[in-house]
Amino acid sequence: MFKRLRDALERALAAATPPPDLGEIASQMREAVIEQKAALRQLQEALAATEHQLVGEREQLATAQRRRAQAEGIADAETVSVADKFIARHGERVAVLEQKVAAQRQELALAERDLTEMTAQLQEAARRAPAAGQRSAGEAWRSLGEAGMSRPETDLEGELLKSRMDHAEREAVADQKLEELKKKMGR
Repeated sequence: MFKRLRDALERALAAATPPPDLGEIASQMREAVIEQKAALRQLQEALAATEHQLVGEREQLATAQRRRAQAEGIADAETVSVADKFIARHGERVAVLEQKVAAQRQELALAERDLTEMTAQLQEAARRAPAAGQRSAGEAWRSLGEAGMSRPETDLEGELLKSRMDHAEREAVADQKLEELKKKMGR
């Protein structure tokens, strides 16, 4: 389960070296973090279920031990024999469940560390994203400048000409409306 998430994160990070689309990479990383959080929740639930099972097995083991002691007290050999079988069975289950709980706790700790690392990497990618976008925009303007096109905010003559044309156009529209109004009024 974690191999798939780790592979998705590694693919996203490998693709980030020369970022073809940093937004897509960040999106993949966000998806991986969401999947990791869901997997973490499942691990927590499975651990809780196993711990609950372990408590039940320990109670049954204690009950079998108590019954054996009572059977010994009244010298009931058959009940002692049956109790020994139950003690052995529940003792094995307790041992297996204790190992399972330990393994699940280790897996949960590993998943939590992975999530922390993935979240930090996502935050780093988010922090770098604007810088990469600005850099690519700067490179694009530099490239256009080399081709003879100037950046709009640095093309003062072009902006002045545009402003004059806009003003002249507005004046012409105003004059036309004034003439129409005069015709309507009969002047």
